[in-house]
Amino acid sequence: MAVETASGALSPIMAFALVGCLGVGSQWLAWRLRMPAIVLMLVAGLAIGPGLGFFDPARDIGPLMGPMISIAVAIILFEGGLTLNLHSLADAAVGVRRLVFIGAPLGWLSSTLALHYVAGLNWETSAVFGGIMIVTGPTVIAPLLRQARLKRRPAALLQWEAIVNDPVGALAAVLAFEYVVVRQTALTPGEAMIELMLGIGFAAVLGLAAGWGLSAAFRRELVPEYMKVPALFAVLLGVFALSDTVLHESGLLAVTIMGLFIANAELPSYTELRRFKEHATVLLVSGVFILLAASMKMETLRALDWRALAFVAAVILVARPLTVLVSLLFSPIPWAERLLVAFTGPRGVVLVAVAGLFGERLAALGIEDGARVGALAFALVAATVVLHGFTLTPLARLMGLTGGEVTGVMLLGGSRWSIGFAQALTKAKVPVLIIDPNRSHLRAPREAGLPTFYGDILSVSAESNIELSRYGILVAASDNDAYNTLVTTDLAPELGRENVYQLRRPGQDISRHALPPTLGGKKIGANQTHRELEGLMRQGWEFRTPTLTEEFTLENWRAKNPEGVLLARLTPAGDLRLLAEGDELRAAPETILFAMVPPAPAKPDS
Repeated sequence: MAVETASGALSPIMAFALVGCLGVGSQWLAWRLRMPAIVLMLVAGLAIGPGLGFFDPARDIGPLMGPMISIAVAIILFEGGLTLNLHSLADAAVGVRRLVFIGAPLGWLSSTLALHYVAGLNWETSAVFGGIMIVTGPTVIAPLLRQARLKRRPAALLQWEAIVNDPVGALAAVLAFEYVVVRQTALTPGEAMIELMLGIGFAAVLGLAAGWGLSAAFRRELVPEYMKVPALFAVLLGVFALSDTVLHESGLLAVTIMGLFIANAELPSYTELRRFKEHATVLLVSGVFILLAASMKMETLRALDWRALAFVAAVILVARPLTVLVSLLFSPIPWAERLLVAFTGPRGVVLVAVAGLFGERLAALGIEDGARVGALAFALVAATVVLHGFTLTPLARLMGLTGGEVTGVMLLGGSRWSIGFAQALTKAKVPVLIIDPNRSHLRAPREAGLPTFYGDILSVSAESNIELSRYGILVAASDNDAYNTLVTTDLAPELGRENVYQLRRPGQDISRHALPPTLGGKKIGANQTHRELEGLMRQGWEFRTPTLTEEFTLENWRAKNPEGVLLARLTPAGDLRLLAEGDELRAAPETILFAMVPPAPAKPDS
């Protein structure tokens, strides 16, 4: 049935389709171009909204847009809480506590001063917006950390601060807004404070109760596996709605606490729940940001003047560094990490959504400056995302806080083949780590001077002690085929299925022994098994790392080494790629090859 619309308006179905396509398309294009996705989403939303006037969410979607954005932000924050396993906090705990308990109030104060004295807002609007600016954007931090590949502690500081301070910022805005309401209505300060404290207490208790109840139900198998995600969504929406009814925006605190509890409940289904939520969050972040950008009015954007630019500069260069450096004063955090965190404070979807909401409410109370909040929020988000998106990686590299320019390789199993491959990679300055749960298998790698880790790669100990930011590729080459399959299947969503490899299982040529395509990693090693590769190593096969030139091409190497097995290539730009079965290789000059070659034939006696 056709949907009638006003002249020039999109039907709601077309509007949702447009938002989805632009949002996911922006994420994909950003992945291809290796740039922050939020930049492309911002451009796309502004282009179809105030730019071309093709899409107006208030006109095309109507009054449901506000509730939709609120629910989407709640789900995003819940997913953020769901990623905060306390085991991952480790040695960043002191810094995170300081950034929350000292940094949040100090950030509120410094942001309020910048808004009043630099942006020119009145004290009431500055206090409300300053509270929201505590938020540093978990939806932006996560992709930036993946791109920059920071070391574990600075990455944990930025991630935990972003997620924990999100509901704190929203509640700070609520506190300031309640004060404004007191001045505009007949409520006394005491009544407003009691209402606020009751709301915060109710949200905390509700979040804990919901997290405990769901965890207990899942652990006792009171909910079937196929209903766990729907049940999670239903409880999440109920908790958010109930808490928000008691106190506006307290629902954000409730769902974050609920996610944090479930993340640390050690549920058997936790990994599946978290991965589904991650997929939902990608869609929601895309949609929310496109909607918010398209909702901007051209006259609001034109109102941004030199004071807005000065305000953004004051936040980036003064307020944020001052907040972090004072918070971490006299802490054991090294100065390089303090400075990196101090000059990394991107804002994202939550800031824009909550700022837009409170800006409208302030304007409804007759405070004219409330109309400027949305535009200033967008200006801050655009500036910080673009700036940190393009400077975080080189800045971290300059300070020595990245895992290295070349993606590292984790080799599972301390076999002869793993040692030979690791030595070849090390020769080309590629970070390597040999992992094995059998201590005796690591004796030979240690004697060869290679980095090793004793333990299960899927354990909490590995997560806490391995600098995963250094290693983006996994090769499962142990003598246990089932274990190789388990590890590659479990880590494929985290590392990317294109970055996990394993040796071929014995008997895999027979169809009834073949694994389903959803299990295991890509096959490496000329499709040979662990036993076959170890046999070649005992026969004297060696690893070589030739460098191609204009004269010595890949074809020349293949002609010279007809039996050689190519395993990987490293480009001059530092792009390491392992070769799986069926991959075609194109190699330019200065490319380093990693190959196994048979022993040279013995020369006859003269």
